[in-house]
Amino acid sequence: MRTDFAVFILSHGRSNNVITYKTLIHSGYTGKIYIIIDDEDETIDDYKRMYGDKVIVFNKEHYYTNVDNGDNFENYRTTTHVRNAIFDEAKKLGLKSFLMLDDDYTRFNIKFNGKLEYVEININKSMDKFIDTILTFLNETNIKSICLAQGGDFMGGAKGAFGEKIMMKRKAMNSFFCLVDRPFKFISRLNEDVNTYMTLGNRGDIFFTTNLLELKQKQTQSSKGGMTEAYLEGGTYIKSLYTVMYGPSYTKITVMGYTNKRLHHHINWKCAVPKILNEKYKK
Repeated sequence: MRTDFAVFILSHGRSNNVITYKTLIHSGYTGKIYIIIDDEDETIDDYKRMYGDKVIVFNKEHYYTNVDNGDNFENYRTTTHVRNAIFDEAKKLGLKSFLMLDDDYTRFNIKFNGKLEYVEININKSMDKFIDTILTFLNETNIKSICLAQGGDFMGGAKGAFGEKIMMKRKAMNSFFCLVDRPFKFISRLNEDVNTYMTLGNRGDIFFTTNLLELKQKQTQSSKGGMTEAYLEGGTYIKSLYTVMYGPSYTKITVMGYTNKRLHHHINWKCAVPKILNEKYKK
C-alpha cells in the first residue's frame, strides 16, 4: 500500500466496537489506519488502550467555531467537525491522500465482475489494489472526492438504476477518498455529507459515488454512540430540513420507501449543478 496514504476511521464512544477496523484487515488492507475521536469523548483512554498510537484526538470546539453549522444551537453532536479535522491531521502526517470511513462497516463488496456482470463478491485480500486504482483515477481528474456505494444504492439489483452497468452517481456520502492538496470544508451540523456535496456541486465542484464497490454497514441508528442519539432526537425530518435550508431552489422534503416510509431530502439535479451546453447554443 502507498506510504503516503491512510484510512481514517471516525468514531465516538465505541472503543470496543470499531467494526470497520477489523473489516479493513479482513479485506486485505495493509496500509496505515488511524482512529480519530474528539476530545470530549469520555472513552478516550479505552481507545488508546486498545489501539495505541493509531488514535488521534482532535479539539472539537476549535472546528465548531470555524465552520457553518447551519444553526446556533451550540450542539456539538455531529461528524462535520471530525471530517474537517482529518484534512489537517493528514497534512500533519505528511500524507498525500486518505480515505475517511465510519466505524460500522461489516463488508466491502465488488459489484461487477470481469465480464461487467452485476455480482456481489466480498473483497477478500485485495483492498489495496482497489484503493490504488481509485486514487490513480482521482489524481488524474479534477474530482474533489470519490465515494463507495452503499447497500441502498442497489435497490432492484441488476435491474435497478445503479446495477444495470458501471456508472457513477453525482453524490458523495459516508466514505470519502480525498487528496490533501485538494481540500474542501464540510458544512452543516446534520446531513453534512449531503449538504457539502450539494452546496459545493452547485458552485462547480465535482463529487461522485462509484458503483464498482459497495460498503455494508450496520442499520442506521441501530448502534449506540456515533450520531445515533442525535438522529433519534431530531428524526429524519429535521435532518432533511437542513438540506432544504442550504438549497431551497433545488431541494425539497419528500416521502421515501415503500413499506417503512420516512421523510427524506430530494435533490433536483437538473437545477442543482452547472451543465455543459451543446455548442449549437453558443452565441
